[in-house]
Amino acid sequence: MTPHARVAPDTAAAAQRSDPRPRSTSYVVVTPAHNEAQFIGKTLQSMVQQSVRPLRWVIVDDASTDHTTAIVTGYAARHDFIRLVRMEREAQRDFAKKVGAFNRGLAELRDLEYDFIGNVDADMSFGHHYFARILASFNDAPRLGIAGGIVYTRFTRAFKTYDYTPDSVGGKVQLFRRECFEEIGGYLPLALGGEDATAEIMARQHGWQVRKSPEVPAYEHRPTGFAYGNPLAVKLGEGRRFHSLGYDPLFFAARCLARLTEYPCVVGSAASLLRYVLAMLRHEALAVPADVACFLRCEQRDKLRARWRAVGAALGARGQT
Repeated sequence: MTPHARVAPDTAAAAQRSDPRPRSTSYVVVTPAHNEAQFIGKTLQSMVQQSVRPLRWVIVDDASTDHTTAIVTGYAARHDFIRLVRMEREAQRDFAKKVGAFNRGLAELRDLEYDFIGNVDADMSFGHHYFARILASFNDAPRLGIAGGIVYTRFTRAFKTYDYTPDSVGGKVQLFRRECFEEIGGYLPLALGGEDATAEIMARQHGWQVRKSPEVPAYEHRPTGFAYGNPLAVKLGEGRRFHSLGYDPLFFAARCLARLTEYPCVVGSAASLLRYVLAMLRHEALAVPADVACFLRCEQRDKLRARWRAVGAALGARGQT
């Protein structure tokens, strides 16, 4: 974890990097979308320009009331690998609905044989060789279950990231080995969100590796914090969500400390930690199975111990100079 944000690399330069040769290119993608007319054109353009296209890309329009359907329909008419599915849903917004939409997209893939399945959000863009490079990362790693690039989020005018965790991939661009996805049972429908993080935890619990490719950027165009409310409300929700996923208290406190400079600076981390503590004091129920939470906390405590040992070794080496 690090308190410093990294500014996104030049998008044009990233798009021109060499195209690797993945051994398997049989992949499919599902994209749930609700009122994404402002951004989905960037995602569509990125996908049709991929040097390695998916066998099928299912876009599930989750009862949009804007022009999302019309935009996707136009692309689907010109590109036969794109399928549009329409869903109806209740008025209230619930994070679990995204999993329902994703699963509806999965139903459209039953007739295909494929090796990898991707989840891509409808506000993302990436370079021409994005999927070729991510697929290539699976070549010599038979136990690599989930891979993806590093997500840069739009903060006002600039794209930045605070996520350097090597064994985690943002849910907006997760690509699963099919065996891994099926072994963990896919995404769990969680009302507070966190289905992507839970999928990673369960994958590691089953002995699969999760790996981010920091040299492969992807860009989230929706300004952070505006998808489900204002930034402070998002941070409060984050604290409640991470408690529901079973995060270790010390690890979560360290995470908040490391992200003090993340927008909204200081206040956001404080709000997130406060809501986590409140959930803990209220004994709010976990959203994941007990064995998943136990595995995660053991993992996080091991990471904390490794970090303390590294800090201690560095201080000891400095004291000897």
